[in-house]
Amino acid sequence: MKNLKSIILILITMVTSFLIGCKDKNQNDQNEAQVAVKSYSEEDLYRPNFHFTPKKGWMNDPNGMFYKDGYFHLYFQHYPDGNTWGPMHWGHAISTDMVTWKEMPIAIYPDEKGYIFSGSAIVDVNNNSGFSKDGIEPIIAMFTYHDMDAEKSGKLVTQTQAIAYSLDEGQTFTKYEGNPVIKNPGIKDFRDPKMVWDSIHEKWLMVLAAGQKIMFYSSSNLKDWKLESDFGDGIGGHGGVWECPDFFPMVVQGTDEIKWVLLVSINPGGPNSGSATQYFVGDFDGKQFKIDPSFEDDLNSTEHKSIWIDYGRDNYAGVTWANIPDSNGRKLFMGWMSNWEYANVVPTETWRSAMTVARQIELQKVNSSYRLLFQPVKELTNYRSTKFKKESIAINGDTKIIDSKAIDLASTEINFKISDLKNSGFAFKLTNKQGDTLAFGYNHSDKNFFVDRRKSGKTEFSEKFADRVSIAKRTSLNADLHGTIILDKTSIELFFDNGETVMTEIFFPNTPYDKLSVESKDKEFIIANIEVNKLNFN
Repeated sequence: MKNLKSIILILITMVTSFLIGCKDKNQNDQNEAQVAVKSYSEEDLYRPNFHFTPKKGWMNDPNGMFYKDGYFHLYFQHYPDGNTWGPMHWGHAISTDMVTWKEMPIAIYPDEKGYIFSGSAIVDVNNNSGFSKDGIEPIIAMFTYHDMDAEKSGKLVTQTQAIAYSLDEGQTFTKYEGNPVIKNPGIKDFRDPKMVWDSIHEKWLMVLAAGQKIMFYSSSNLKDWKLESDFGDGIGGHGGVWECPDFFPMVVQGTDEIKWVLLVSINPGGPNSGSATQYFVGDFDGKQFKIDPSFEDDLNSTEHKSIWIDYGRDNYAGVTWANIPDSNGRKLFMGWMSNWEYANVVPTETWRSAMTVARQIELQKVNSSYRLLFQPVKELTNYRSTKFKKESIAINGDTKIIDSKAIDLASTEINFKISDLKNSGFAFKLTNKQGDTLAFGYNHSDKNFFVDRRKSGKTEFSEKFADRVSIAKRTSLNADLHGTIILDKTSIELFFDNGETVMTEIFFPNTPYDKLSVESKDKEFIIANIEVNKLNFN
């Protein structure tokens, strides 16, 4: 009996020690997790590695983008004295490759006439404006003046169009003494002028958002503008105000055919709620734009009566660069990587918002209609360093692909190919030790791509940020799927089917994601190949 009591006492001691040990281990794990979260500063955790952000303050729409003498210029809506929308300035940044950026001093400040809202800039190579001095080609910026005092007093007319010129490569601007160059005809939302040289009809064009339509203007001197026509009544999505238009001709891939493309941002009314950018393809006779009949048929067959440049929730107000030389020959685009549903409250304090990666646009004809293709600019590949490559990966259940011990997933380009997708669905998953998960992939059952950030980390700052799974219908008929994934700390940009479907979304994990896996949604399938490239910016 004494021996039995001794054995029982020993067993009780062992069990107690085990339980205490487990408790201590769990407590230690929790403490380590808390320390890990606290050890990351906002700068370390959320400042992008290569997407442009201002050093401090608020940023939204890209403005005035042009190329000159080896530099891509990016201006942007900016409030330097706060991290939410406020008195708008034009911030300024330059780059030699559209990937790494140098922030410059503020280029245009608000004044007694109002805030400096969105607009565009061009290089006046023939001095049509007459602003040139000593042979210097002037940079002409056109923007919207917004009279905040008039708005506060309840007046309808608050917005007019103005110009300014620069003789020092766009660093500083002198506002034209004859402003405004276009007065408001009595429209509440009358803004965001985008200028373009129409080499086909040999004149300056400008498109302007006016409520629920786009107005087309022309000019010979960039000072005096004539209204030519308008577009938009009963066409496209009208769930919100039309904003930030862009207008340009493009050659259809593999042909000599020229079509005109009109970009129109809309807020709200996007395909997955909030702000987004739709587009139209058609013909322009120098005065009036008419969409192609086949493209109009496609519009009428879609849920939102719109076709979108990006089906994610975080690509808005994007426009293209002016004055790209013929030797380059590309149509180049950049957008604001956020959404007005939550942009003012995302969990960064020093700065708010980033831009998308620069993208090349191409126009292709598919089954008698037209579609834009978007791909990251090739310059991004110059930053590739460490590479992971694997072929013929059988996916059955949740299969690990790579972790951060091999490649830092916070600055990564991933290219993959899945063969015979018609019978398979899949989900990529980015995870960390905190249990945060960002999932994205393809559902075979409804033929939709998706992005799911409901468990991606910090989401409580806005009830609208993670209230749904974003989806996009796959339009390609190919059995194989090619995809490119661009990852940068707090953003993912997905380019499916060579850019036929694009999805861009932001997220805020509690600690960096450290593992990438793939899960089969229907049955076992094969990833034909996958290549993961670390993007190095040190």
